[in-house]
Amino acid sequence: MAERVLSYEQALQQVLEHAHALTPADVQERADLLAALGCVLAAPITAPRDHPSFDRSTRDGFAVRAADFNALDANRTLRLIGTLRAGESWSSLPLSAGQAIEIMTGAPLPAGADAVVMLEHVVVEGETLRLAQPRTLRIGEHVVARGAEAHSGDVLLPAGRRIGAAEIAVAASCGCAEVNVFAKPKVAIIATGDELVELAGQQPESWQIFNSNSYALAALVQQNGARPHRLPIARDNLADLRARLAAARDCDLMLFSGGVSAGKFDLVEQLLTEAGAEFSFTGAKIQPGKPIVFGRLPREQGWTYFFGLPGNPISTQVCFHLFVAPFVRALAGETEIAPRFAEAHLAEPTRANPDLTRFLPAELTSAFDDATVRLVGWQGSGDLTANARANCYCVLPLRAADFAAGETMRVLLR
Repeated sequence: MAERVLSYEQALQQVLEHAHALTPADVQERADLLAALGCVLAAPITAPRDHPSFDRSTRDGFAVRAADFNALDANRTLRLIGTLRAGESWSSLPLSAGQAIEIMTGAPLPAGADAVVMLEHVVVEGETLRLAQPRTLRIGEHVVARGAEAHSGDVLLPAGRRIGAAEIAVAASCGCAEVNVFAKPKVAIIATGDELVELAGQQPESWQIFNSNSYALAALVQQNGARPHRLPIARDNLADLRARLAAARDCDLMLFSGGVSAGKFDLVEQLLTEAGAEFSFTGAKIQPGKPIVFGRLPREQGWTYFFGLPGNPISTQVCFHLFVAPFVRALAGETEIAPRFAEAHLAEPTRANPDLTRFLPAELTSAFDDATVRLVGWQGSGDLTANARANCYCVLPLRAADFAAGETMRVLLR
């Protein structure tokens, strides 16, 4: 098999092209609104009526006619004729010239009024309203007009949107106790290596390590809207790997952790080749994570995609955020799938690499007027503790010259 090592941008483009060509699972489910948190909408949510469904006051104050208010002076006042709270409607006669109605935030604007003057801009004397200081009131001021947010039938949330707290609020505002969601795809997780020990029932020797990668990958899969299927550890032999591959073939995506480097016992690519794999790339010019593999296996109908991830824990997680997460989101039915980046100023100078794009554990600190990013000290791509101290990855692009403090850097959010 010929090697195909791409730049980060080229490798991501390959992943996104395949991801955008996917068809979300045909299986849809009806879910209670809160149970749908983290799922992807399979059908749009539309407005059952205008939003808001009435002209709504946005301030505590007084409903008036703007022309009447603007005519106030030292000798002219408005007559108060009542009070209107949120949850009530004005059932008396429409507001007439020279009148005002006390109104609370969220209450419907009474007929005849066309603006709301704020409480602090007037003086109340008994049943009259006097101007506190000269000012002009615009028609519609401090009022959200009926239908200003949406009209009946408008799409408020499109299909393909991941459901978070904001989406739940919108759905609830439309009276949706249930929503249609895509069934979550199933992702097989196969950790490989003779050095691995499961968490329960076995104590590692000094040369062994606990199987942390499959747990990290399972958590990341869940966070991105899919169901993880953790398989037993695959030892560094083809028989074990073939058994895990057979057990994973009914999944929507397969993730291999380890076994993709150039070592004598790195057998994942050999396994996939003998299974008829079509490889999109067999490496990316990144650090950490250079040995990453992406491709697909034929099945009776269509393809089963796979990623071969490096075994070092930070490499595994970086590659997931860069490549796997977009693919999982697409499988889950999301339409906005690309990795999420931001920008911040580099807190300290750091070395550049002319050959690799680097994604290093870092701490993003946000202030009101600035954001800074500081690299976390680490001992290489096996340092899980350093990775836990980080809240992002600082992107150091290909460059011969070193990076100076204060430079604007791209940050991979996670």
